[in-house]
Amino acid sequence: MWVLMASAYVAVPAHGDLARADVARRVKAIFIGSIGNLVEWYDFYAYAAFALYFAGAFFPGGDPVVQQLNAALLFAVGFIVRPIGGWLFGRMADHYGRRRALMASVLLMCFGSLIIALTPTYSSIGFMAPAVLAFARIVQGLSLGGEYGTSATYLSEVADKEHRGFYSSFQYVTLIGGQLCAILVLLLLQQVFLTGDQLRAWGWRIPFAIGAVLALTALAMRRNLPETDEFTAARSAATRKQASLRALMQYPREVLLVVGLTMGGTTAFYTYTTYMQKFLKLSVGLTDLQTTVVTGGSLLVALILQPIYGAVSDRIGRKPLLVWFGVMGVLLTIPLLDALQGTRSGLTAFLLICAAWVIVAGYTSINAVVKAELFPTHIRALGVGLPYAVSVSIFGGTAESIALWFKSIGHERWFYYYLTAVIAASLAVYLGMRDTRRHSSIGSH
Repeated sequence: MWVLMASAYVAVPAHGDLARADVARRVKAIFIGSIGNLVEWYDFYAYAAFALYFAGAFFPGGDPVVQQLNAALLFAVGFIVRPIGGWLFGRMADHYGRRRALMASVLLMCFGSLIIALTPTYSSIGFMAPAVLAFARIVQGLSLGGEYGTSATYLSEVADKEHRGFYSSFQYVTLIGGQLCAILVLLLLQQVFLTGDQLRAWGWRIPFAIGAVLALTALAMRRNLPETDEFTAARSAATRKQASLRALMQYPREVLLVVGLTMGGTTAFYTYTTYMQKFLKLSVGLTDLQTTVVTGGSLLVALILQPIYGAVSDRIGRKPLLVWFGVMGVLLTIPLLDALQGTRSGLTAFLLICAAWVIVAGYTSINAVVKAELFPTHIRALGVGLPYAVSVSIFGGTAESIALWFKSIGHERWFYYYLTAVIAASLAVYLGMRDTRRHSSIGSH
């Protein structure tokens, strides 16, 4: 669907001077790069989607909230190592090319998914079961830590200037699409192929096996991915600068901007994606089927919003969308979550989450291109990937664990105030930063 949208969008050039062959080359590169991104995020989010079924197999005890909290803590482990992945693959992308880094990251994700699919349960090997599961999450976290910065850099560099916001929005189209695919697999297994008992006994392994196969397919596709003109030009420069932590520290303002503009958006994003499934089940009280349908339907709406907002940013700039997310997030997060917790209707829950996505899409649709536009070519993948990964580890990866912990101590509503405060901090950054569409470093080597 989104490929057709991309083709339709670029088929009518803004200035009538884009050659058809160039358009086709860009669309093909976007497609291949994004498909790999979708597969990686499917693998990563399959853990969150199926945690309701496999948590009991790895964490003994009768309290489902505590079991989900333990599973969420391991989900957070995958985020803790993401800065290492951002550094490792960012250096690789800036030194050896975006294509090589993208291939390596999807291969690592295949390995992590395969481990989860084959790991014995607690009843078989005791405490080694959650230990192996934690190792698999570390592997997946390293992979995603590298995937974000590299794919954000690649999609931003392969786009033409007039459509850069639209093109780069497909990072979150495929990111959300990966989670949507995980939800759809869950729905099929729930309603068509397996019973609830079968899912809890062994069926939860199926999505991870599927993910490993899809990752190998994406790897084969990425072998033919063309390198970006930006990297090629920088590599052929007479005096090429080297990407390193020392070189990155020459851009302290940009690094702090990435951290500041990410913290609120990533906390909101993981609240309405990975945590929302547990929230609908444990707090709202929806059935398994209602939870899956509402989560999947809201993700589909979120997916559709991304290219729309991205295209809008190409017209009015990036900053207005960020400010929209910040202001509306501060004003409406608590009322939305209060209303969501109070409803018992699946339809009402769906509409409330969709309303939240109308707000959050102001961040998700353009955050990749904003970060890429902050850095010159020789340091871009590392500059985007590392500070983003640090921010996600601190704020995004812990969102579910913090929410479940507040719930476990009887103060679930405290999380609403926490989320609002983090968004408010990012809003201060949005108000003070320049619009990167008008002040872009893309093209600067």
